[in-house]
Amino acid sequence: MRPGRLLTGVAWAVLLLVLWLWGGETAGLRPGGPGPSTGDMAAAGRPPRAELPPAHRPLGEAPPQRLDIPGLGVRAPVVPRGLDERGALDPPPFDRPGEVGWYADGAAPGAPGTALLVGHVDTRTRPAVFHGVSTLEPGQRIRVVREDGTVAEFTVEDVRVLAREGFDARQAYGPRLPGRAELRVITCGGAFDTARDRYTANVVVSAYLTGTTA
Repeated sequence: MRPGRLLTGVAWAVLLLVLWLWGGETAGLRPGGPGPSTGDMAAAGRPPRAELPPAHRPLGEAPPQRLDIPGLGVRAPVVPRGLDERGALDPPPFDRPGEVGWYADGAAPGAPGTALLVGHVDTRTRPAVFHGVSTLEPGQRIRVVREDGTVAEFTVEDVRVLAREGFDARQAYGPRLPGRAELRVITCGGAFDTARDRYTANVVVSAYLTGTTA
């Protein structure tokens, strides 16, 4: 695996497919989790021209070690993940619900491109690491502690709950603006389908690099 490698061409096509497959799998098992709303949740009640900080220039490549979301009290280890035997993106195991998975064949958080962090919303018995991410709002901060000692600071620009029906993977995971270091925080959302034992949508938090500390 080569952290920080930009996804292009066939690599993007494969990734978009496996992310769609992962989004349809059981990444959370407790009914009563995120609500059934879809679309850009963060836009509700937001001033039409909310000002967000300018993007910071991208950093070099360095694997992530920890994810901090101060507004949610999240402070979680980040572990590299790849694809499972079915070719789908492999989130952390259910018996480690406090971990965040980083798609290590993609961009590293803070490097140019779109870095992908995935985690469970809940388990059969309790909330998991990303249980509260659907409540994030534009302007809130996400920090990623990297192996090189830097802390990449991201600002949330929107939060979307995208239904599996008609799911547009490129809209969800593709870069929003060229030349930026972007981050996606991804988990299950929508309603819980008890018949199929899975959620009906994905929560996708989009953020971009706005600062760094050593």
